Amino acid sequence: MNNYETVFILNPVLSEDQAKDTVEKFVKVLKKANATIVNTEQWGLKRMAYPINKKSTGFYNLIEFTAESTVINTLETEYRRDESVMRFLTTVLDKHAVVYNERRRKGEFKNKDKNKVRKAEEEPA
Repeated sequence: MNNYETVFILNPVLSEDQAKDTVEKFVKVLKKANATIVNTEQWGLKRMAYPINKKSTGFYNLIEFTAESTVINTLETEYRRDESVMRFLTTVLDKHAVVYNERRRKGEFKNKDKNKVRKAEEEPA
């Protein structure tokens, strides 16, 4: 079993409910293939660096999961079949990336930035 994360961009024409339903569809595909879902995040409607199919925005989504390597072909086939998916990328996570993602989900990196700002404000000029 390997750790993976997949990020995909959905067409901005979809409503938020349709986008959530599409994400749930891909989660079901993974669960049907005996994958364990670690985390799902919906980053919302974001501006893209370059237009895709004459669209400059898209709904960004992330799914982190643990599965056998054969599951990836099934998932990416479903991405290609769904017309609302504009782009996708699935990567294998090494042990350092898994630890980083766990720490990011706990919010450790946000708290450090706030503490640095507080200390800078408290220091006399």
